[in-house]
Amino acid sequence: MMAIYGPIRLILDIAFFFMVVHIIMSWLINFQVLNLRQPIVGQIWTGLNRLLEPIYAPIRRVLPDTRPLDLAPLVAFVIIISLRDYILPAVLLVR
Repeated sequence: MMAIYGPIRLILDIAFFFMVVHIIMSWLINFQVLNLRQPIVGQIWTGLNRLLEPIYAPIRRVLPDTRPLDLAPLVAFVIIISLRDYILPAVLLVR
């Protein structure tokens, strides 16, 4: 069972890291600390959006429309933390 837990935990940790970077970067872009016209910032932002959109899109379909505020990253963040810290270890303890 540990052979399955390790890779799943690693994938959830990587997703957690990318989401933290995406959230912080979105704040910096909204407060005009970062500019998307800078080539490296634009490339990182586009890459993060492409990586995380498959996670956010199903959540956006379920959530009600809160147009100026996107709650999908927050919900995905809570789901990943729950899976990583509570649900996955509990499943291992049951077996």
